[in-house]
Amino acid sequence: MLRGAASAVAAIALAAAWADANAQDQQKTSGPLAGLSYSEYGWFPAGDDFMPPESGPGPIAFDPAHPYYSNQSGRQPTDRVADLSNPILQPWAREQMRKANAVVIAGKVPYNPRETCHMAGVPGFDVFSRLRPVYFLQGPREVTIINEGDQQVRHIFLNVPHSKNPKPSWYGESVGHYEGEELIVDTIGMNDKTYIDNYLTPHTTQLHVVERYRVADDGKTLNLDVTVEDPGAFTTVWRAKQQYQRQTRAKMEEAVCAENNTDFFGHGYVAVPHTDKPDF
Repeated sequence: MLRGAASAVAAIALAAAWADANAQDQQKTSGPLAGLSYSEYGWFPAGDDFMPPESGPGPIAFDPAHPYYSNQSGRQPTDRVADLSNPILQPWAREQMRKANAVVIAGKVPYNPRETCHMAGVPGFDVFSRLRPVYFLQGPREVTIINEGDQQVRHIFLNVPHSKNPKPSWYGESVGHYEGEELIVDTIGMNDKTYIDNYLTPHTTQLHVVERYRVADDGKTLNLDVTVEDPGAFTTVWRAKQQYQRQTRAKMEEAVCAENNTDFFGHGYVAVPHTDKPDF
């Protein structure tokens, strides 16, 4: 079975079952962090780039000499060229990103994990798409986060410690707890096949991410603070922000990534992850 179709069906089934069992309670409260998970709407990200923190080292942004404009900017959209002057980058990471920049500057089609059906990883999940909402399913032992785009799913296990030696994976191992009005998520154990953001900022298996979610007093805004630590790829710990807006709409839609196993743009790989033998 193709990964995209299978994950989409499973995610929608999970959301539907959870909503049927919990809809009435969730309309009143969502446990320690009220207003985070509802069955009838998701949270739309403000953008698909991280925002800088109030102070201190921050995320990669676009090169001022090559401004980035999204499809929603009202201007001719552009591909991203990273600002490599950001001092957070280790030399090898800067060189890898310089090569990615060169592809865009040369007018070629750059690699994009979202468009090629690859996993977003963490914290890439937080800027995966500005066109699709994320849905939170809160339970006593687990918080599940589903991005409607390709129905990519994260599992956050509550009030438990990390495993001693988690096997590296696309989404790593996330554990969380509530602290006052915040949901705090701690993620380790990620492989090095994903990217930090849409500028193709790389990382190593030493990556450690802490996310802090907080619903604003108006109940319509979800604020996210992200702390990133990876001595293999970055010279320092750095922080970033993301913001989501609650928007009423129909329940989650199926949004399977295009099943296109051909590399049309010469990136040197098969664009969509696939298997070379049947599952059964």
